Amino acid sequence: MPHALIVVRDEDARRHLAEAAHAQLFSVSLAGNAEAGLSQMETRFPDLLFLDRCFGGRTTEVLLDQIRTSARGSAVLVGSGHEVRGTPFDREAAMPSFLSLGDPPEADRVTAILLGVVASMAQTSGRTGGEVEDRTCGAPSALERLKGTSPRMERLRHVVTQVAASRASVLVSGESGAGKERVVRTIHDLSPRREQPFVAVNCGAISAGLMESQIFGHEKGSFSGASRRHRGLFEQAHRGTLLLDEITEMPMDLQVKLLRVLESGSVVRVGAESSREVDVRILATTNRSPQEAVADGRLRADLYYRLRILEVEVPPLRDRLEDLPDLARTVLDEIEVKEGRRKVMGPGVIRALEGYGWPGNIRELRNVLYTTFVLSNGPELEVSAIPNEVSGTGSFDPELGTAAIRIPVETSIREAERQLILMTLAHMEGRKDRTAEALGVSLKTLYNRLNEYEGMGRNGTPSGNGGPPPRHGVR
Repeated sequence: MPHALIVVRDEDARRHLAEAAHAQLFSVSLAGNAEAGLSQMETRFPDLLFLDRCFGGRTTEVLLDQIRTSARGSAVLVGSGHEVRGTPFDREAAMPSFLSLGDPPEADRVTAILLGVVASMAQTSGRTGGEVEDRTCGAPSALERLKGTSPRMERLRHVVTQVAASRASVLVSGESGAGKERVVRTIHDLSPRREQPFVAVNCGAISAGLMESQIFGHEKGSFSGASRRHRGLFEQAHRGTLLLDEITEMPMDLQVKLLRVLESGSVVRVGAESSREVDVRILATTNRSPQEAVADGRLRADLYYRLRILEVEVPPLRDRLEDLPDLARTVLDEIEVKEGRRKVMGPGVIRALEGYGWPGNIRELRNVLYTTFVLSNGPELEVSAIPNEVSGTGSFDPELGTAAIRIPVETSIREAERQLILMTLAHMEGRKDRTAEALGVSLKTLYNRLNEYEGMGRNGTPSGNGGPPPRHGVR
């Protein structure tokens, strides 16, 4: 199934584009700004990018750079808005692949573009358009997401394969950062519904006031600001899969309405007098113990029993440390693609990583390796660049989920500043705009500091390599 990423500010335009993409059997990710779009792109790379021309700034440039340098040949589609000249879209304006839509996007043209992407993918793969597959579909490739050879992971893959074949709801539980998102995506991609929409919503990221409308839809005029009819996520996911991420964050009154939909197979939009039948498989995740969430009053017991027809528990990293070497190398491969440069594991790095408890699981492993990658000089990851809390000489605050830097007394202010900036940059996974915001400096100041550091060694002194320093690959 081809994948479209829609990064458009206007909610109605996003919805219309998503509906058109779903109609052509695209899976869809949505974002209302460039930063959210970049995060979605890192989760799954699109075959087609809809990018609002009103966005500017460095993050938009990164989005375009990812498409320009991609070997997948994804088209860049820029919505209407402002003049192109003097914006990050300059280069696209002169390219045949640069396409511009009206405001609102013309339905026929959008459909033609979507079909063109499908045809292009089919030609590239040597198949007809109707045979185009998602690169993640099929048992071997989809299961490759679930890395590890430990007994816990072998068991997880076996359970996921069995669960995927069913039509029943699935509740996936596990600690934060353990990999629940990969599990639910694999379940969908192995299921008979894999060619149908996969729609996801984070129940903790939407305000209670908007959640009902987003999930169940609304009729025009049903409340102030409802200028158009809105198809909710249940309708958008018709015949496919709906992921309710962090289900315990859903307000209790909406849990009642959700239970009614699950039992009746029909949904009532806000302001509507009649129901609409929907055929949707529900996958739900939680990083809490479901039983404790029920006891604490965060999850209705009747909804829990309805969701847990099938239940999958994702093991924490500390319970499968034998998988860490393979996981670390996979994460390093991803970082190398992001950074545009290669590094190998230096002596002792894996051993140092295996001695840590990983309260933040795979997400923390990814951040630690990114930090180590940025702070290591030369072609190898260095043990000395591993954050102190992992190597045993620093601290980690589990409540904040953040690393702490230990700087020896008599360290120069210049060197302390360098370490703080580079560690924060790595913690933000190379995103300079977020790094500057976290440090309380302007983006220009951050760029100036990084340009200084490119010619320095680990002790903050010039490296003396005699030539121009290599450019950072970070954003």
